[in-house]
Amino acid sequence: MATTHQSSTKQDILEYLHKHEKATALELAEVLDVTPQAIRRHLKDLETEELVLYSTSVQAAGMGRPQHLYELSRQGRDRLHRTMSDRFGDGHGNFAVSLLDTLAETVGHDQFKSILEKQWQRKAKEYRDRVGNGSLRERVANLVELRKAEGFMAEYHAVDVNDSFECDRFILMEHNCAISNVAESFPSICGHELEMFAAVLPDCTVERTHWIIDGEHRCGYLVQVRH
Repeated sequence: MATTHQSSTKQDILEYLHKHEKATALELAEVLDVTPQAIRRHLKDLETEELVLYSTSVQAAGMGRPQHLYELSRQGRDRLHRTMSDRFGDGHGNFAVSLLDTLAETVGHDQFKSILEKQWQRKAKEYRDRVGNGSLRERVANLVELRKAEGFMAEYHAVDVNDSFECDRFILMEHNCAISNVAESFPSICGHELEMFAAVLPDCTVERTHWIIDGEHRCGYLVQVRH
């Protein structure tokens, strides 16, 4: 049972570092509600496995002692992506790529494009029905939960400093791409995905702010009510 808990904590550490890029041991301990001593043991194990690495911060901590800033190594990112793929069945993605390749070879370009558009329109309708008609915050929260269920490490934040329930601007972030192998082979799918978000939130504009395909660590979207 203890091994399972340790494994879960290490996975939480990897996911947090993936989302936030860098963190100190004290920050991880506070966020994950684990003692600093236990976090340091987990970090030492992850360092031994070459999944995390650290640099020394120039900022002082406590009585002037330097802090270690931890981040994922290349192996750590690969491990996390494999774990997410295993959890949500990335084999389906490989099949999808093969199927789309066959479809693209079988039908003409225009027909292939039309088929993709219809598929995303269908997906948008399904999302819109499930997102509901609540406040923008409620709809964005529901959309994030739908994306999580499909294997995306999704979250959202209010843009306004007061973070009020009347906030009409949100950032939606996805720290991984559950269809990355499909998107790499068919980048136009990312455009359809952006259009889908706009169709799900018809009273809003949706603008891409970050893009994994451009080499960034996340995909990000600014959602704001039209005025």
